[in-house]
Formats: sequence, structure tokens, C-alpha cells
Amino acid sequence: MKRAHWLLVFSSLGSAIPLAHGADLTPPQKQLRGIYQELVETNTTNSSGSCTVAATKMARHLKAAGYRDADVRIIVPPGGPTKGNLVARLKGDGSRTPLLMLAHIDVVEANRADWTRDPFKLVEENGVFYARGASDDKAMASVFVANMIRYKNEKLPLKRDVILALTCDEEMVPSKFDGAEYLVKYHRDLIDAEIALNEGGGGFLDKDGKPVRHGIQAGEKIYQSFQLEVTNPGGHSSLPMRDNAIYRLAEGLSRLGKFEFPFKLSSVTRQFYEKSAQVERGQVAADMKAILADPPDRAALDRLYAVHPMHNATVRTTCVATKVEAGHADNALPQRARATVNCRILPDESIADVQRTLERVVADDTIKVSRIGEGVASPMPPLTPTLMNAVNDISNDLWPGVPVIPTLLAGGTDGRFLNNAGIPTYGISGMFSGSEPSGAHGLNEHLRVKSLYDGQEFLYRLGKRLATE
Repeated sequence: MKRAHWLLVFSSLGSAIPLAHGADLTPPQKQLRGIYQELVETNTTNSSGSCTVAATKMARHLKAAGYRDADVRIIVPPGGPTKGNLVARLKGDGSRTPLLMLAHIDVVEANRADWTRDPFKLVEENGVFYARGASDDKAMASVFVANMIRYKNEKLPLKRDVILALTCDEEMVPSKFDGAEYLVKYHRDLIDAEIALNEGGGGFLDKDGKPVRHGIQAGEKIYQSFQLEVTNPGGHSSLPMRDNAIYRLAEGLSRLGKFEFPFKLSSVTRQFYEKSAQVERGQVAADMKAILADPPDRAALDRLYAVHPMHNATVRTTCVATKVEAGHADNALPQRARATVNCRILPDESIADVQRTLERVVADDTIKVSRIGEGVASPMPPLTPTLMNAVNDISNDLWPGVPVIPTLLAGGTDGRFLNNAGIPTYGISGMFSGSEPSGAHGLNEHLRVKSLYDGQEFLYRLGKRLATE
């Protein structure tokens, strides 16, 4: 997409609270802006960053607001000095089970040479924030820190304790230092809750920048990577042989690239398309209705896929090659060729079945398919009246007439560990985006400025209502 068109897309925004600039920001927005910049500009990549440093900085903000040392803890797993997590608690009267606000503070790698701007400097430009972590997930983490300070200052009559957990290594799968998994296993008492709010939800804007729907994550796909490997005796490159490890692997990957797993609607995705078809317009609405037919209209699905890849990712298991390595010298035949294939598996499908499908599709006995780690499936949390009434009421106050629609997350989150531990975890943010890619995990990651402040207000109201009623 050309830059001029990006600016046009970003210039028209949906309405909830007025878009402020600089000195026009409210005191809570100013506080959030400072926290957000500090967190974004703290490197938390696996290679050279430190979640411990970032968690400590966020702890300082909480303590400056009056939180006691005993209620703000930095928890560092053994053997992972840079993998620290923050857990903070604002105490209520204990009449109800706590509310947990969960966000991860680690980010994926970012190569400065590939980016238009420095990925570790927060840049605000034409109504958009740019930086690694600008959307995934330092926006939500910063909002939660700012809201915890706001709740403390307002001395709310809390019926629940409100717990904040900022965790590390969500982006590293598998990881022996995943903060959410570690806290569930070894510090369950610190994060035990009736409801957890997490990343994974958000709103969608149409091409004119108007809010169309507000999503709440009611489940997520299973993350599972596989290694595809071909080995070969190799030899001198001046004497090429027909059996070449790189060619064999490439041919298998090519077959995989042409393959699609079966289309399948779950109760959540069927509900998503039924409700979305009522608020979308024109061809998109017609296509959403068409894929609900039996059999689904393939042309309609292809058109939706062209609108946004989400429309492919949420209705089938997907497997895609993400890394390749091969050979050991320029003048030698390759003795080994490997590829990493990352799969996102529908919740009701098994990892073993997907592995067998990969073996069948690559159709080469010399390509060994093996799992990298073991994927974690988790139950879909129930959309309870307590939660949904609050989400619907607050969303309608901010975005009148915009429906809240359950979604299946194509990606994965730390919510899988909490849901398996019996802590229902929901992705909901109040942050809206359009059909343009966010750049998360890729180049020039960004978030609309207005979306950050809208999300702050939505999550503030949601947390307050859940904790006081």
C-alpha cells in the first residue's frame, strides 16, 4: 500500500472520546502516554532485552502512586534473569473473587535496518504510534498500569482485589520462562481470579474509519510448530547429484504451500459471521452470509480472504513455513535442510492429526516431520452474564449501536495457561483498527493514537465495574 493511502486510512477515525494532542490530553491520558513511551522504549526482545528491567520500571510507577512494596512484586524464574514478571494487587473488601488484568511485555525481534523508523523509539506521526510493541502488547500493558494507578487514586469501593500481571516470554513458544505458565504453576495464589482480561480482542473499523464491531475473544487456536528436515550424505559441489536435500525440502514446502486444511465453522465463528453479516455492508455482508450456507460458497470465502486474512485463518487450521536453513559451505552439497512450519490448529482438531496431514501433503518419506515443543489446547471460556452485561453496556456507551461479537483468535496468547488452570480469560481491549495490517511481529508495527486512548477509557470503565459491582 502506498504511503499516501496509509495516511488517508489513518486520518479518519471512529468516535468514542475526542482525539487529543499534546497539551490537550487529559491527566489520565498524559500519564498513560508517559508510561507507554517508557515501556515501548525499553527493549524486551529475547536476544538483547530484559523484561525484568521493564517490569521494574512499571513497578516504580505503581509504588510512586502509593502501592506498598508488599503489593508489588517482581518475580524472576530461576535461570532467567532477564525474564522477570510483575504482579501487583489493589485490595478490595474480599466479598468477591479477584479480577486479573494480564498483559505480556516481551516483544518479537525487530531489525532496525528493515524498519522505516527506529523500532525502539516511540514515534507519533499523523495520528499513529509506531514502534515494536506499539500494539502487541505494550499498549494493553501500559493501559493496565495507568488504570491501576487511577483506581488507587480514586479509592474505589472495591468488592474484588484487582490484580495486574505483566508477563514475559509470551512470544517465545516453547519457552521454559513463560511468565503466565510459571505464575500458574508456582505462584497461583498471586494471580488466582474469577475473571481475567487479556489481549486478543479489539474493534474493527470500516474503510471510512467508522466502528463496525467490537470483538471479545472467546477461544483461541492451538500453537504448534513442526520441523521438516531432510538429511543427505552431501559431497563436492562440482559433482552435483540428483538427490539434493534443499531441492527435496523445497518441493515438499511447495506442495504444502498449495494445500488448504478443510473449512470448518465452530459455534463461535458461526456466531461471528451471523452477527457480522448484520452490520457489514454490500459484498462483504453478502459473502459472510454465503459462507454460512451448506456447502459454503468458495468464491465468497476467497473474496473475504482478499479483504482480510483473518477470514481464512479463523475457519481452518493453517500451517505456514516461517524459517529455512540449509547447507554448510558454498562449495559443498547440502547435508541437511530444515524448515520450521508454524501451525495454528482449530481447537477441536488434534495435533497428531495435523502432523499426519503434513506428512501426507509433503509426500516425501525423506522429509522427517517432528514437533517443536508440545502445543497447549485450552477450553473456550464461558461468556457469563456478569462479564457480557458489563462489556455490552460500556461498549454501547462509547460506541452506540456497535455490536459486541465473540471471536476465535487465530493467534495464541497466555490465556491458554490460565483457561486450563480454571481462570476464565477473555481478550477484550476497546482498541479499534481497520483492515490495514498492524505490523505486529513484522515491519513498522503501529497503533492509532485514538485507539490507545479509547482502549484506556474502555478498560478503565470495565475494570471499575467488574471490581465494584
